[in-house]
Amino acid sequence: LGGGTAGTMMANHLRRRLRVSDWRMTVVDRSDLHLYQPGFLFLPFGMYEETDIIRRTRDFIPKGVDFIQAEVESIQPESHKVTLKSGEALNFDILIIATGCRTAPEETEGMLGPNWRVNVHDFYTLDGARALREKLASFSGGRVVVHINEMPIKCPVAPLEFTFLADTFFREKGIREKVKLTYVTPLSGAFTKPKASKKLGHLLGDKDIELVTDFVAEKVDQENDKLVCFDGREVPYDLLVTTPTNMGSEAIRRS
Repeated sequence: LGGGTAGTMMANHLRRRLRVSDWRMTVVDRSDLHLYQPGFLFLPFGMYEETDIIRRTRDFIPKGVDFIQAEVESIQPESHKVTLKSGEALNFDILIIATGCRTAPEETEGMLGPNWRVNVHDFYTLDGARALREKLASFSGGRVVVHINEMPIKCPVAPLEFTFLADTFFREKGIREKVKLTYVTPLSGAFTKPKASKKLGHLLGDKDIELVTDFVAEKVDQENDKLVCFDGREVPYDLLVTTPTNMGSEAIRRS
């Protein structure tokens, strides 16, 4: 289940190792498009184009492996069965779950308010990266806050990478002095590992990036353009680039 990076890797590895005559293999994914997710980080800055990161899912499925474009409704492990949204049932002897995770902005109060994709953005989705690219193209200055809502997330260092790329982007545009860049994290340091934060934390100061730590967001106050922490601290923004809560597949929850 899942035709992303993990699912396609497993399909290819297993097809090379298992005899076609002994096994029938099927990959199920909700989309017929395979997205190179690390490219979402570069799309907002114009470093990648959409054509660089989008392929057809079938292009990565090896010969001899079936592909079904469908959404999974539920899994019944006791009866060795997967039920699709259409009602179709797939029987299995071995099930590999590679459904990945998704962003869940609805989990944070106010995040999905009227300014979502206006001045509150994410880059962990294709639509989010597209909208942020348009926003950055016309951005002329102000308070830019890069925010991690909570851990764990896919690629924990990506928000920090985004912050450094933003610093370079604004310098190349000649507006860095007009931008206050702030990195907000629920961790006690900029990096996920304390040793890395101790050794490399100076990089933020060197680049004039403000660091706000131990910040667990209670809500996004879109009316007043500020992040609000459970302890009462507030971080104002003109542009908020957030990494929403990451959650697993709804099919797993339903199962």
